[in-house]
Amino acid sequence: MRKEKKEEAVSQIADKLSRCNIAITTDYRGLSVAEMTELRRRLRQEGIEYRVIKNTLARFAAKMADKEGLNQIIEGPTAIAFGYGDFTDPAKALIDYIRSSGGVLTIKGGLLEQRVLTASEVTELATLPPKEVLMAKVLGAIQGPISAVVNVLNSTLVGLVGILNSRIGQLEGGGNG
Repeated sequence: MRKEKKEEAVSQIADKLSRCNIAITTDYRGLSVAEMTELRRRLRQEGIEYRVIKNTLARFAAKMADKEGLNQIIEGPTAIAFGYGDFTDPAKALIDYIRSSGGVLTIKGGLLEQRVLTASEVTELATLPPKEVLMAKVLGAIQGPISAVVNVLNSTLVGLVGILNSRIGQLEGGGNG
């Protein structure tokens, strides 16, 4: 590769790294061209880019994008899945592909923003529910105690109103008789 092409490739990879919220590195050895094409097609449908990248170019790009943690998970033949939306989507898509294809593709690790993930942590990401479900659970966890406080305060007020009404009844009954 000529120097200009290498510089262009490095800047494209650096751009992808700076825009993505998760990058998952894989070892693609053993995949046929047809299998690689199928994997790319599946990932593209999910909005995920998948590229085979030379390690030296990836290292330069990681430095340029200020994501040098990527260097810890690049060794041997490497392809990177770049995720731009929900950070669990690339992990789920890759794990689904591995399960359906018989496990030729292996995950090396990931880079979530600036945090380096192990292969097992990437696999755990695939088991997380979607972002909307997690947000609903957090909201429910916050709303539960607030509802309990409202109910306690409301029952105290209802009790107080009951006592006041009873006293009013006593005073009205006592004044008439």
